[in-house]
Amino acid sequence: MTTRKIRIAPSLLAADIGRLREELAIIEEGGADWLHLDVMDGVFVPNLTFGEKIIDTCRRYTKLPLDVHLMVVEPEKYFESFVKAGAATLTVHVETAPHLHRQLMRIKELGAMAGATLNPSTSLETIREVASDLDLLLIMTVNPGFGGQKFIHNTVAKIARAREILTAAHSNALLEVDGGVARETIQTCWRAGADTFVAGNAVFAAKDPKAEIAALRALCAETA
Repeated sequence: MTTRKIRIAPSLLAADIGRLREELAIIEEGGADWLHLDVMDGVFVPNLTFGEKIIDTCRRYTKLPLDVHLMVVEPEKYFESFVKAGAATLTVHVETAPHLHRQLMRIKELGAMAGATLNPSTSLETIREVASDLDLLLIMTVNPGFGGQKFIHNTVAKIARAREILTAAHSNALLEVDGGVARETIQTCWRAGADTFVAGNAVFAAKDPKAEIAALRALCAETA
């Protein structure tokens, strides 16, 4: 049997921000492991979401670790303020990180977990040299910028290759997937080697989010 721990990270992007405290209470009581926050700047991706204030508010409303995904240019500008606001994990896109090692080290210095994110078309070679430095590797299974997109199935092979790279580097990094994660796709990602799953609409749009989180977890509770 696999010893990988399953983490379900509902995405705030799919929540009703007007009912933020209630929405966060529902997923925390429902067994979520993390809260995923997609910070978009309208430049790197064609959407604009939230920043430091919402991170701080979420930190006050929930005990869940805040998994902050920086879909922004010059992400290093936000490291210090976001960690201070409550981010437990910061992931930066390699497409915006020409000095990736330096940025990962800075995140660690600030006391957060340091992650790298790859778009569907971005080669895994971009993280091979820093694999042993990663706390988290996030594979996008949709093109970033909007919630509710259809899962790109050829990214499953990429997840498997990512797991091989992390294993070869003796890395303890978590392997996260984001985009189109639902009952129909999560098991395939788990079997490919992922252990952490960002689920937006699948959880927040469910009639019973607690039951949905349990269902998603159950689909991974088997030999990979």
